[in-house]
Amino acid sequence: MQRRKLFAVALAGVLATGGLAACGDSPNDNKNANAGKTADFLSIGMPNGTVTESNNPFVNTAAGTSLGYRWMIFEPLGQWNNTKPADPLTPWLASEIKWSADYKTVDLVIRDNATWSDGQKLTADDVVFTHTMLKDNAALNSFAIPYDQITADGNKVKMTFRTSQFTTHHKVIGQTPIVPKHIWSKISDPATDPIKEPVGSGPYTLKSWSQQAITLAVRESGYWQDPPKVKELRYTSYADNNAQATALANGQAEWSFVFIPNYQQTFVAKDPEHYKVWAPGVLGIHGLYINTTVKPFDDPALRRAMNMVINRNDIFVQAEASYFHPEIKSVTGLPEGAGDAYIAEEYKGKTFTVDVEGAKKLLADSGYKLEGTTLKDKSGKPVTIKLSDPAPWSDYQTSLEIIKSNLAEIGIAATVEKPNQNVWDANVQKGDFEASMRWTNGGSTPFDIYQTVMDGDLMKPIGTAAQQGNFGRFKSPEATAALKAYSNATDDAARTAALATLQKIFVEQAPMLPVGSDNVGGAYSTKNWVGWPSDQDSYAPLQPTQAAALQVVLKLQPANS
Repeated sequence: MQRRKLFAVALAGVLATGGLAACGDSPNDNKNANAGKTADFLSIGMPNGTVTESNNPFVNTAAGTSLGYRWMIFEPLGQWNNTKPADPLTPWLASEIKWSADYKTVDLVIRDNATWSDGQKLTADDVVFTHTMLKDNAALNSFAIPYDQITADGNKVKMTFRTSQFTTHHKVIGQTPIVPKHIWSKISDPATDPIKEPVGSGPYTLKSWSQQAITLAVRESGYWQDPPKVKELRYTSYADNNAQATALANGQAEWSFVFIPNYQQTFVAKDPEHYKVWAPGVLGIHGLYINTTVKPFDDPALRRAMNMVINRNDIFVQAEASYFHPEIKSVTGLPEGAGDAYIAEEYKGKTFTVDVEGAKKLLADSGYKLEGTTLKDKSGKPVTIKLSDPAPWSDYQTSLEIIKSNLAEIGIAATVEKPNQNVWDANVQKGDFEASMRWTNGGSTPFDIYQTVMDGDLMKPIGTAAQQGNFGRFKSPEATAALKAYSNATDDAARTAALATLQKIFVEQAPMLPVGSDNVGGAYSTKNWVGWPSDQDSYAPLQPTQAAALQVVLKLQPANS
C-alpha cells in the first residue's frame, strides 16, 4: 500500500505534499463535456500537492506512485484483490501462476501476446530481468523479498526463494511492476532514474506531464487484451483534502481517494444519483509511529503510557468523520471484523480505554516524575515530542492535535509540525522524526501489519531510507524471529503461536500506537462512467493508487453507451 490507503488522509500513501494550487486551468477545462456525447476521458485526483517529476514505478516518492498512474503503464504478473485478500490472484502478464506447497517456488507461464508500448515483445527474459534487478539492488527490493534463483525456459519462469513466501506471494506477483529489459538494462541507477519516457506493457502511455496535471493516452495498438473504453486518464494533484473534495463535488474530478468531512452533505448530496463513496476495509491500520531511537522514547514504559491516553473515539469521530478509518479497539491493533479471527487467546476481549490515572501510575513506577503539568524523564529533563504529518492531510492533522491534547494530560508537551509531503516521507523513511501518523502495509493476514512496525529485516540505519517499514527503528530480535516463524510455518498451530508472540510484543512494547483501520475505497461519479466496484461486485479495490486500479479502469463503460 503503499500508500496510503487513506481515503482520508489526504492521503494516503498517497503521497502528497504541501502546497500547490489545485489546478492550473479553469475548473471547467477538466470536465467531460457530456451533453449527449460519450465521454472519452476520466479525471482522477489526489490531494498530494506538489509531486516529484518521476515515472519510476519502484520509487515511492515518484509522481507515478503518488497519483497511481504507474499501474496504468506498468503491469504486474497477477492482480491481487485486497478487498478479498485470501482469494487467489488473477493471472495477468503471467497466464499461469503455480506456487509450491511450501511457497518457496513459483512457476509462471508468461503470456505470448503481450508487447511493450514501443512495439517490442514482452518475454520471460523481461520478467527474469526485473526480478533479478530487485534481487541485486536492495534499494529496489522494497519488500525485502529473499530471492534465490530466477530462471527462464522459453516462455516459462521459475523463481525460488530462500524462505517461504506464504505471507508475501501477493507482493511478488501482484505488486511488482515488470519493466522492459531492453531499456532498463541501459539505466545506470534504476533506483533513482526518473524514467521521463516510460515504456510499459499497460494500456496507457504518458502523453504529457506537469506538476499540476499528468495525462495518459490509451495505446493505439498492441495491448494484449481488449483496450479500455477510457481514451485518456487525466490526473491532477490537488493542494489538499479540501481542494480535492471541492473538485469532486463540482465534477472537476471523477475519482479520488480522499478524506471528505461530512461526505454525505458536502459530496453525495450534490448529486445523489451519481456521486458515490465506497470504502471497503482491509487488514491494514493507521497509527502513531514512535522513533524508538530517540530518548526517552526508547523506553517501552513511556510508550505504553502514551498508548493508554490516546482517545481513539475522538479521533474516529472528529478526524475521520465517523467512517473513514474505523476506530481500533483491540489492544492487539487488529481491526474489528477483518482481524477478529486472529486475536490471540490472551487478548480476546481486551480493548483500549482512556486511562490517564493508570498511565500516570505506570510512569511514576517507571521512574518518571510529574511536576505540575510537566513530565520529567529519569534524568530530570522535561519530556517533549514533535508530531509531524503533511499539512494537506487534514484527518491526520486533526488526529495529531487530539493526540497532542491527550499527551498533555500526562505532562508530555507535544508540538505539531507540518512539513512538505516529500520532505515528510523522506524524513520518516530515514528515521529523522520523533512521532508521525502513518499507515501499515496490508495483506491477506495480520503479518503485514506487524511486519511494517516490527520487522528487523526492514530496519535501516538512521539516515538510510526504509521504504516498506520499521520506520521507528524498533529493535526486537524476538519479533523478527516470530515474523519468520509465522511466514515459514507449515500449519495453523505454528502460525497461531507465532502470532501470539507478535501480539504480546506489540502490546507490551508499544512500538506504534494503533488508532484506526484502513480501507482501499474511493469517491467517484457515475455521470460519465459506470462499472465501478461495490459491495455487490467487489472485483477490485477502488483506491486509484492501488495496483489493481487498472482492473477498475478496464471495467468502466461510458454511462450513456
